[in-house]
Amino acid sequence: MQPLYKSIYLILIAMLSIQFGASVAKGLFPVAGPAGTTALRVFISALILVLVMRPWREKFTASGLRRIAAYGISLGLMNLLFYFALERIPLGIAVALEFTGPLTVALLSSKRVLDLVWAVLAGLGIYLILPLSEVSQALDMVGVLLALGAGFFWALYIVFGKATGKENSSSATSAVGMCFAAAVAFPVGLYTNFEQVVDPSLWMMGFLIAILSSALPYSLEMKAMQNMPAKTFGILMSLEPAFATLIGILFLSESLMPSQWVAIGCIMAASAGSTITAR
Repeated sequence: MQPLYKSIYLILIAMLSIQFGASVAKGLFPVAGPAGTTALRVFISALILVLVMRPWREKFTASGLRRIAAYGISLGLMNLLFYFALERIPLGIAVALEFTGPLTVALLSSKRVLDLVWAVLAGLGIYLILPLSEVSQALDMVGVLLALGAGFFWALYIVFGKATGKENSSSATSAVGMCFAAAVAFPVGLYTNFEQVVDPSLWMMGFLIAILSSALPYSLEMKAMQNMPAKTFGILMSLEPAFATLIGILFLSESLMPSQWVAIGCIMAASAGSTITAR
């Protein structure tokens, strides 16, 4: 098998893993709540990364740690808001709305007229999802805003991640960043769902979610990117809302209106288009 095709398969498996992990997490919400589930996932992910990456072997400057802290805090808030949104709205819609974060970063970094097309297309997708339009199903408005908030912190995560990578590109940076994410998410989970978070019977489920949503896809993506152009990677990642919708239908018995399918397609097309035409 050619390296590029192998990398494509790895990315597709990674996306399936992430979205299946999200469906497993949503199944845990009735027991541990979104904050408790986030706490378990992020804390266990941080523990795994620390044990594997051993960040104590690296030397970090004070300015570097501040950047990593911003990167990790953005990651923690992104995960918290996404899981709170997922409690209220379908998985595919939550992922599509969250995608507006990295799409905004990509569009703001360009000044070409063509990118206005992708911005308008993404805006149309958001309009069709919002429960304000006549063709939209009455979605939970709080869930929609939470998903958009998760997208905002995803955008910050990208910005701070790039700044962090310029100073320290070590893989240990991810481990330290995840520790800062855990420092944000874990206290919230303890406050809202203390008994569930400290219940050993739920730790295995948290471990499974951490593996499916963080450790496995992260490893697969890192492996795939060794033999894949960045533009190809970006185009493939634009398929993630479709994978999320499919997983939501198969494992969470979710359903979407035709207008919501069109909305998700608009956001995916905007994401893919901005990647294809990027310099």
